[in-house]
Amino acid sequence: MTYFLGVDVGTGSARAGVFDTSGCLLGTAAQAITTYRPRSGFAQQSAAQIWAAVAKAVRGAVADAKVDATQISGIGFDATCSLVVSTAQGDPVSVDPDGAPDQDVILWMDHRALGDAEAINAIGGAPLQYVGGKISPEMELPKLRWLKREKPEAWASAGAFFDLPDWLVHRATGNETRSLCSMVCKWTYLGHKGLQGEGWDDGFLTAIGLEDLTDGNHGRIGASLAAPGQSCGGLTDAAAQELGLRPGTPVAASLIDAHAGALGTLGVGLAPGAALDGRLAVIAGTSTCHIALTRDPVFVPGIWGPYFGVVTDQLWALEGGQSAAGALLDHVIARHADSAALLQQAQAQGCRVTDLIEAHLAQMADETATLTQNRHVQPDFHGNRSPRAEPWRKGGVAGLTLDSGMDDLALDYLATLQALAYGTRHILQAMRDQGVVIDTLVVSGGLARNALYLREHADATGCNVVVPDQDEPVLLGCAMLGAVAAGAQADLPAAMAAMSGAGAVIAPRGGAIAAYHDRKYNVMLRMQDDYAAYVAIMKGSDQ
Repeated sequence: MTYFLGVDVGTGSARAGVFDTSGCLLGTAAQAITTYRPRSGFAQQSAAQIWAAVAKAVRGAVADAKVDATQISGIGFDATCSLVVSTAQGDPVSVDPDGAPDQDVILWMDHRALGDAEAINAIGGAPLQYVGGKISPEMELPKLRWLKREKPEAWASAGAFFDLPDWLVHRATGNETRSLCSMVCKWTYLGHKGLQGEGWDDGFLTAIGLEDLTDGNHGRIGASLAAPGQSCGGLTDAAAQELGLRPGTPVAASLIDAHAGALGTLGVGLAPGAALDGRLAVIAGTSTCHIALTRDPVFVPGIWGPYFGVVTDQLWALEGGQSAAGALLDHVIARHADSAALLQQAQAQGCRVTDLIEAHLAQMADETATLTQNRHVQPDFHGNRSPRAEPWRKGGVAGLTLDSGMDDLALDYLATLQALAYGTRHILQAMRDQGVVIDTLVVSGGLARNALYLREHADATGCNVVVPDQDEPVLLGCAMLGAVAAGAQADLPAAMAAMSGAGAVIAPRGGAIAAYHDRKYNVMLRMQDDYAAYVAIMKGSDQ
């Protein structure tokens, strides 16, 4: 028998899954990862701890699958687009403002480089047109600019800068090759120009103060790239021993976690060879990414991309997103006066807090969607990733009363779910304005298990919502990488056709419900405009 291993490193944990050749999940395991927050807006991790978590998750998944580890024929990694800094010898370089050892990873959600992103956007440059016109502090060049200025000793000792998915492949194989996915999406590499360094814009790097990165044929950031799924070599003896696998097992060029979700879901329910046009992968977890594939490059203001070849060969990707989705729901619940008692109740009953909230909503009305007539949430609590591309934005709630009980918490929760759906709708509208028309959302991630989230998305966007039957579509995307690296599948489209499986469809209800969401959507847009006006007023008061 032949099996493939997918490894997903998310914000809070490393997860691994073992799949067979048809995409059937045989076993999984997870291991938590610690995030350090030394200051407001900072988020850091340890690469050594991440790798230890990966090793435990892999061993656990193989044991859970009850397969022989020697039958694992290929491995695919994905991870968050976080920055790993190491010496030329592979030792950690601290990114902590106070020098905490082993904290060598600046997490994707870290906003320390907000000012650097604004400065880069003010300088401008041709690569910015491929990130929706504005670079984000969640990308790597602003973080590197911050590191060079604020920690010159770390900058001097750094021999390599990796996107976390690429670092995992490097740690597994010793190979320095970077994935086209990470480098195009987060480093401004222009993938359509080639895989041997032709896509770096040295003039742009110099203009933004990172001319050092051009040294040695861009050796510290990536001189050679590979398309996702291409083999980057086999497991080293040391890595194989740590993971409990066979030395030499092929390891694929990696994907960013959201793009692994897109790979694992966009083919769900489609006939082999069917076009992916009109589909949007919604990878909804701590944050949400929205990924569509097109045959030709399409430039959408405020939407990242077009990115060449970052999911499958020869297709361009557009990527929208929300910087806080599941994290926003958790935050809205946690800050409410009734949350502590609700948490105790959920623990006593052995269920989720959201289960209790949704049960309470069902008791409040037969049609819960319209309960939020006077409660509105503007969801930019951690900035707006797209389509406004303004990380300085903050969130807000309108329609509060003196009530602090369960009814009030339920309204906050429902209005937040709806606001996330309106954020998706805003992204769809920006794409539609440039000719990319989406009629189907394929949802994965933790929020794909939230029936209310799915229903509100269908009704608010007017799109069919497809939920894969597969429990772990992100891990499946990684397993598809492993299948291609092992030579079991000719390419990623073939892997999608063979392994994607089917899914359930939730159709929008239309009618009065759609009209209600139209009004609520316009309220959210107005709230965003009003917040920008507040910022402008306050800036004026300081002059």
